[in-house]
Amino acid sequence: MAVGVFDSGLGGLTVLDALTRRLPDVPFVYFGDNAHAPYGVRDADDIFRLTCAATERLWGEGCDLVILACNTASAAALRRMQETWLPPDKRVLGVFVPLIEALTERQWGDNSPPREVAVKHVALFATPATVASRAFQRELAFRAIGVDVEAQPCGGVVDAIEQGDEILAEALVRSHVEALKRRMPNPEAAILGCTHYPLMEKVFQDALGPAVKVYSQADLVAEALADYLNRRPQFLGTGTESKFLTTGDPASVSNKATQFLRRKIAFQAA
Repeated sequence: MAVGVFDSGLGGLTVLDALTRRLPDVPFVYFGDNAHAPYGVRDADDIFRLTCAATERLWGEGCDLVILACNTASAAALRRMQETWLPPDKRVLGVFVPLIEALTERQWGDNSPPREVAVKHVALFATPATVASRAFQRELAFRAIGVDVEAQPCGGVVDAIEQGDEILAEALVRSHVEALKRRMPNPEAAILGCTHYPLMEKVFQDALGPAVKVYSQADLVAEALADYLNRRPQFLGTGTESKFLTTGDPASVSNKATQFLRRKIAFQAA
């Protein structure tokens, strides 16, 4: 009954933590493609190829349902995977959906015409590849009208977080927030469109100010998955063991992950 969780690096661990708290009886297999991280600077074809390979590896672990706990993969690869590649007995879900549900206050299955929502000015902070894909804006437009989205590509933040350089990461976050506010001085809401960014949520909030509602993904994704599995339990795979897999060096990735989550994490070679 295992579920797969995929990220290009360590950011998806923030989602995994929330998933294990919400669904303690479900085994989760985490796959980090650390050898090819970060994805945020790669082109769409490269991201699609790497994401498909990782998903197939998780299928091999008995995970019929895979969560792309990577905004870049969700933005650049998910739709193409679902339309051209995914077999009918498997499911791959992204992490934009719960954010858009929360922002628009409507469920994903609600196919009524787009309508006006309370929030009119939204700041999106994401990797360069996610921003370039415009996937968030496209999905939002299906559900809401009259929402102005200003997207800020946050180059360097993921690398700084993965390297454990909190001082650099904080400085970069503040710089990116300042750059966005020059174009949108008064956002009402901010989307942290990368699973690494919850670790910097307090810095984002401080830089944006208390009037801005900051949406972070982990808990929203966990609640959405619990609802999905309640409605579609057939996609609980055959896997029975929780584990951590990486394409990188297991010892090095384990050390970084342990620092990242502040608890012992042991990765195996994928």
